[in-house]
Amino acid sequence: MEKQKYYVSVQSKTIMTTQGDASYEFEIEATLKELQELLYLFDQMEDFDNESMLRNSIPGIPYHHDLENDGYDYYLREIYNTIRHLGTVETKEHIQSMNL
Repeated sequence: MEKQKYYVSVQSKTIMTTQGDASYEFEIEATLKELQELLYLFDQMEDFDNESMLRNSIPGIPYHHDLENDGYDYYLREIYNTIRHLGTVETKEHIQSMNL
């Protein structure tokens, strides 16, 4: 499969094919399969984000004892690892400088 350039925003959980469509943080080069894997990670992170919003109405559960937040953090790290793996040289350098 041939790789294509994509523009990724982790904050808005979007992947665009055209650079000027919206703001983005990272450039990647990915096959369709790799793109689908990244989209899956975004979906999983979104699910945990929604679950943690519901859990936030229950007081007294510390962050470090909250499975929803643990899941969100796990998928966020996986997203950054995937973006680093697929990223352009500039993207790889930037994520490396983030010390994740």
